[in-house]
Amino acid sequence: MEKKKAIGLLSIPVVVAALGYFVDIYDLLLFSIIRVKSLKGLGLTDALCDTEGKFIIGIQMYGLLLGGILWGILGDKKGRLSVLFGSILLYSLANIANGFVHTVDQYALARFIAGIGLAGELGAGITLVSELISKEQRGKATSIVAGIGLTGAVAAYFVAHSFEWLSTSSNPGIQNWATGIVNSSMDWRICYFIGGGLGLCLLLLRISVFESGMYSNLHKTKVRRGNFFMFFTNAARFKKYMLAILIGLPTWYVIGILITFSKEFAEHFNIKEPVDAGKSVMLAYVAISIGDLLIGFSSNWLKSRKKALYIFYALTVVSIILYFRLDGSTAANMYLVCMFMGFATGFWALFVTMAAEHFGTNLRATAATTVPNMVRGSLPLIIMLFKSFQPGYSYITAAAITGVIVMAISITAVLFTEETFGKDLNFIEE
Repeated sequence: MEKKKAIGLLSIPVVVAALGYFVDIYDLLLFSIIRVKSLKGLGLTDALCDTEGKFIIGIQMYGLLLGGILWGILGDKKGRLSVLFGSILLYSLANIANGFVHTVDQYALARFIAGIGLAGELGAGITLVSELISKEQRGKATSIVAGIGLTGAVAAYFVAHSFEWLSTSSNPGIQNWATGIVNSSMDWRICYFIGGGLGLCLLLLRISVFESGMYSNLHKTKVRRGNFFMFFTNAARFKKYMLAILIGLPTWYVIGILITFSKEFAEHFNIKEPVDAGKSVMLAYVAISIGDLLIGFSSNWLKSRKKALYIFYALTVVSIILYFRLDGSTAANMYLVCMFMGFATGFWALFVTMAAEHFGTNLRATAATTVPNMVRGSLPLIIMLFKSFQPGYSYITAAAITGVIVMAISITAVLFTEETFGKDLNFIEE
């Protein structure tokens, strides 16, 4: 009997994968949450916070793109656990280094290296859990990993604002201490130190996790493992790979543009109250975690990955339409719509699980790790598309046109994607 049949939904591998993704999301979204505060701490103006913020998040996504390929190959060549250990060590050290930057270029370099490290966490975790859990429970298990992990964004928000809240404490000692940290612009730096520390602590938990039985058996054979170019040498395999990437595009259009830059959009929507982009990200991720849990269980109930995805795509379209109807509205409504968009795009775990289910054991980690990072890495291209429409259209119209294009591409991709629910994963790619 294979090991995966004895593994339950709340077993050590599932819990550790979920906690790993929690730290991953904390670090990944931290920049979006403290973007304005940290860049102002470096002496940038409001206008530069927007342009340099887009530059840095783009560089971070390029790191994710490169890291996705590197860690994916390593996961199939050396094992899933090698990635879970190596990736978290790299991004933990990179985030600690992030706390010491003093220029935009240093900031971008640190986020690039962190991006490389962050790229390996989810794909390796989903691959390991998918191979250890029975096919009947696979969707639920990966949803639990994502549902718990995505709350890392909530933790990042509360850590980022903790010193501001403490500075209003009734205790004079605590108030003076916290105020001193905020005034010295050390608070956002400490957020990065905490992220790095959480990652290093997680390494201790990883010791109790064992390797996938499927991979251990594969490792004894001479079959090619982790050959990234195999995705491009077979037409059917290339089609599956490209479709797996394209179905995830709406997530980072919504997160990377509409939510991350909700402060700027609110100004264009003539919303009088200030909108905190960090709060928008936090609220969206609360809803994303709920959506990711629900879609996994819905997929099991429907006996279909694609049907569940169609439902959440429809919700995504509705939420985006509501977003662009916020002109003259309020900050409270902006936050509510961001939460709705977050819930609607809570299909991250499902589409990564589908990527893992599409490919054989000798390419599974490469697929499950590169696919989500190709989607993350597409954000600079989506931003470029957004910017390309701005000379001829307003800020709002350019974003709306970009959204129509992204959704059209992704819906078409789902139509041509094969159903993977209940698929036996014990096979290899020739």
